[in-house]
Amino acid sequence: QVRLVESGGGSVQSGGSRRLSCAASGHTYSSTCMAWFRQAPGKEREGVAVIDCDGRASYADSVKGRFTISRDNVKNTLYLQMNSLKPEDTAMYYCAAKHGWLLDLSPLPYSYWGQGTQVTVSS
Repeated sequence: QVRLVESGGGSVQSGGSRRLSCAASGHTYSSTCMAWFRQAPGKEREGVAVIDCDGRASYADSVKGRFTISRDNVKNTLYLQMNSLKPEDTAMYYCAAKHGWLLDLSPLPYSYWGQGTQVTVSS
């Protein structure tokens, strides 16, 4: 069992930066793939970035070069550094975890989810 709690959301102007954190608890954290998803009103949940236990990462095309996912396996914390934010990045951001090694940006394989943190980017 993995419990996830996100923080760091808020309002930011276009072009600004924000760092999200996800605190994880549970003895299996170190063996999980961790990911960030987002969901805007009226849209489906989409994968933003995923990272495996060895630090290999994959990103959605819409955030490549702007967002960076990282994890600290000692602190059991996942991060998402978001730079050059755009109004279209406005969404609820969710942290998720799954067992296994595949870098998957589909939400289906993920068993554990946080409650989400809202990010609003104004133009």
